Amino acid sequence: MPIETSSSVWAFFRQTVEEACKNQRVDATPEAQTYLSGLLEDFVRPDASALSETLDRSLTLMLDEALKTPPPERFEKLRTLGDGTLYVSGFFGDHLEARGVDDGFVATIGGFAYGSAGAMLRGGGGGSAMDIFGELSRKFARFVDVLAEVAESTSFSPKTSTGALRLYEKWLRTGSDRLARELAAQGLTPVRPGSA
Repeated sequence: MPIETSSSVWAFFRQTVEEACKNQRVDATPEAQTYLSGLLEDFVRPDASALSETLDRSLTLMLDEALKTPPPERFEKLRTLGDGTLYVSGFFGDHLEARGVDDGFVATIGGFAYGSAGAMLRGGGGGSAMDIFGELSRKFARFVDVLAEVAESTSFSPKTSTGALRLYEKWLRTGSDRLARELAAQGLTPVRPGSA
C-alpha cells in the first residue's frame, strides 16, 4: 500500500470524500463535501466527545434532550447529534450492528437532527448553511456509505475471508449497493440464496 502525503488533514479528507462520493455515486454539493471533510478532521482529534457520547448514550434520549434545550444551545446539540450519528454509522457500523442497533433507526435520528438544525437556521435567516443541513438530512444514509468507504480506504486492515463473509452477510440483510461493490472489488459476486 503506497503512503500518501498531504499538506493538511482536511485536504486529505477532502480528496478522500470526493473520491468516495464519486465511487458511491452520491451527488453531493461542494459545501456538503467540505462539511464532511471538516467533520472527519474534527473526529481525528483526541477530544471527540460526540463520538463517545453517541456510542454510550441512547440516541432517542439525546434527541429528546436536544429538542428540549433552548436555542441557541439546541442548534449545537442537534448538529452534534447529527455529526456523531453520521460518523459512528460510517466508521463503526459494525459496532452498532453488534449492539443490535438498526442502521435505519440511526439514519432516522441523524437525519432528523440535521433537518431540525437546518430548520432553526431557516427560521433565523441562516442562508446557505441551512441548505447543507437539509442536504445532510435528505442524504444521510448515502453519506453514511461515503464515510464507510472513507473508513475502508483509510484502514490498514488486510482483506480476509472472515471480513468478506461479514460483508456478504451484511449485504444479504441490507442489499446495499456499496457492499455489493466492495464484494466485487474482492472478486466476489454477491448472490442471494435460491436466486442462482
